[in-house]
Amino acid sequence: MASPGPNISSSLKETRTFAPPAEFSANAHVRSEAEAQRLRDWAERDPDGYWSTQAESLQWAKRWDVVCDWTGAPHAKWFVGGRLNVSANCVDRHVEAGNGDKVAILFEGEPGDARSLTYAQLLVEVCKFANVLKSLGVVAGDRVTIYLPLTPEAAIAMLACARIGAVHSVIFGGFSAEAVADRNNDAKSKVIVTADGGWRRGKVVPLKANVDVALAKSPTVETCVVYNRCDSPVTMTPGRDVWWHEAMAAASADCPAEPFDSEQPLFVLYTSGSTGKPKGVLHTSAGFLLGVSLTHKLVFDIKDSDVYWCTADVGWVTGHSYTVYGPLANGCTVVMYEGAPNQPHEDRFWRIIEKYKVSVFYTAPTAIRAFMKWGDQWPKGCDLSSLRVLGSVGEPINPEAWMWYHEVIGGGRCPVVDTWWQTETGAIMIAPLPGATVTKPGSATKPLPGVIVDVVDRQGNPVPAGEGGFLIIKRPWPSMMRTIYGDDARFREAYWSHIPGAYFTADGSRKDADGDIWIMGRVDDVLNVSGHRLSTMEVESALVGHTQVAEAAVVGKPDDLKGESIVCFVTLKQGVTATDELKVLLKAHVAEEIGALARPDEIKFTDSLPKTRSGKIMRRLLRDVAAGKVSTSDTSTLEDYSVLAKLREEDE
Repeated sequence: MASPGPNISSSLKETRTFAPPAEFSANAHVRSEAEAQRLRDWAERDPDGYWSTQAESLQWAKRWDVVCDWTGAPHAKWFVGGRLNVSANCVDRHVEAGNGDKVAILFEGEPGDARSLTYAQLLVEVCKFANVLKSLGVVAGDRVTIYLPLTPEAAIAMLACARIGAVHSVIFGGFSAEAVADRNNDAKSKVIVTADGGWRRGKVVPLKANVDVALAKSPTVETCVVYNRCDSPVTMTPGRDVWWHEAMAAASADCPAEPFDSEQPLFVLYTSGSTGKPKGVLHTSAGFLLGVSLTHKLVFDIKDSDVYWCTADVGWVTGHSYTVYGPLANGCTVVMYEGAPNQPHEDRFWRIIEKYKVSVFYTAPTAIRAFMKWGDQWPKGCDLSSLRVLGSVGEPINPEAWMWYHEVIGGGRCPVVDTWWQTETGAIMIAPLPGATVTKPGSATKPLPGVIVDVVDRQGNPVPAGEGGFLIIKRPWPSMMRTIYGDDARFREAYWSHIPGAYFTADGSRKDADGDIWIMGRVDDVLNVSGHRLSTMEVESALVGHTQVAEAAVVGKPDDLKGESIVCFVTLKQGVTATDELKVLLKAHVAEEIGALARPDEIKFTDSLPKTRSGKIMRRLLRDVAAGKVSTSDTSTLEDYSVLAKLREEDE
């Protein structure tokens, strides 16, 4: 994680505002900004009282003795002495409350197959797989790797681990065999759960074949459980590999949920670092579950009748927090879709919303910009009237994408909740409350109650409103990461050594006159031009604001005179021709929007940008392309290696 440098300049302005619809506010969990502010004031004045009250929403086997122990800072302990079971909170208690017939998961596979699981059916599956894991010798504290497509079995495996106190390490199905081996070895996993394959863009991703290669380099893994998703031929190694369906057929559905300590490790999730060595972010049980369930309820204004769809795979933290644990803890009906958004056509997402009458939809800005590029005709050909809340996650959303999302997908009637948080924070930290907050396109607005943030200079002093600085979190919060698995020194250095007494997010941001937060991107994505630090996000937003641009990524290139020159990789909307004249126009457009200092030095048109499978643009790879360097950083999360190769060819 990068160290903070001097302050970041901020010039991009956005003045449009959107008040919550009166009818929405009248029925919301939080109905006004005054009510939201009362919650923030209460949480700041009496954090123990606030979090204690919120924790009553969970089912406890033993109540806690201490709400938060911060004496070992930066290591927090939450709800000390309390005991609960995460799996029971997500499944059992809803069945016990008489809601066993409510649908928990609506699944649609990429080929078009579909099925649903009620909470009662989910409980049976979770108990049976928990007993499968027990039969394989898994006990509390053991690590279990999960490398599955986005099917209900992924959630079942996660909840089964939580039920018996095992620590799961979910690896996204797009990762290579080498990445799987690295994560197996770092976590010292005992069992890996995979599938023969998973569907992606009409083809089978060979998950079991990747695992076979990985297991040759994973000495701690004793057993491989294989779910038959695609009926693909696979090699089953006797004594090591077992079929999911055979093991489940022999397993009992009786597996009482054992209460565990509030700080029982729940999962390790590996997030790529710029150094090339992934970090195993460790989260524990009670605080994480409270954080994700409370934020899921408040930020999306969740009601019993909602059909909720977060498009994130469980291989990412968004899938952990807002596909599985948060929604299921709240007894929600969750949509899971396995495949690509344009398979077989560019309206697949909108057809799913129409089919299942999705009311709350949560996706990434990169996906939204792809939808914009494909054209309005696709969503307009579907009935999206069931939608009532739209969410954005993953990176700052530029104002024009926000407006398109609001108007074309939400019909101008749905509040848009732009959420800021991280793998490390576990849960949403900054976001609008849809019934209370006046939203601004491109702003995550205000911190949620109990989250105390500031925008500061490198010495930790607050910067004036409108000026760029470094986003920090000043107090512990329940869903915070506890450490980097096996590397506590790196945890301390990366997150707690930069700004005294505060968590360093590594994100640049500014706070406007209303106290709303505008995320300006990662500190390591900041440009240093002629002594000025400029946000890449602001330059990208200015480019995407042009009528002919679909997407843009901006990086710096070493420059002897200016320090860095500004290089822009631009994808144009369908039907737009790339010309030298358009490059001139775009450079002038950025200068007009931000200032002459931000005028791009180079604009490179490209059909696509290098992205992770979660949709984030890999700007560090683009920096290498711009500088003519061979990349040595971690590329295991890159979705399509051909994109990077093509960019290099075009640059030669």
